[in-house]
Amino acid sequence: MSEPPVEPSRTELSLIALFAGWAMTGEVQRRMDGDGFGELRFNDGFVVQHVLAGPLTVSALATRMGVTQQAASKAVADLVRRGVLTRKPAPGDGRARLLELTGFGRESVESARRHRAALESELEAEWGADRVADARVLLTEILHRLGGAEAVRGRRVRPPE
Repeated sequence: MSEPPVEPSRTELSLIALFAGWAMTGEVQRRMDGDGFGELRFNDGFVVQHVLAGPLTVSALATRMGVTQQAASKAVADLVRRGVLTRKPAPGDGRARLLELTGFGRESVESARRHRAALESELEAEWGADRVADARVLLTEILHRLGGAEAVRGRRVRPPE
């Protein structure tokens, strides 16, 4: 006997939005695996999004992410080990080290962007551009209503505690 499909009327909107987001993210990650980025994880993006804007120190990264310097350092060490980030001396300060994306890191960002765009195009082809746009507008309005828009603008989106 097969499992019943998800019933929209019996599932809370917050859960449907969350699960749909996870499913889309999982699909993008599967596609990125085909591009050679299989060892990257969703959580890596929480660091990469800040370094993408330009080189910064671990201290600045920790502040932007709202985490301890120890937590940021641990994440950075892992991303350096996996070839996503590199540390370079800061001009004018021999003690400070700036984090930058490697070529592999920049390519992974482009891969993610390309696959998210392709997936969105596929959804538009299946359900229509208007429905996809309506879904985006509704979810954005919910985000604004519940005070989450500023976290998105500041790149500080994290799961609730």
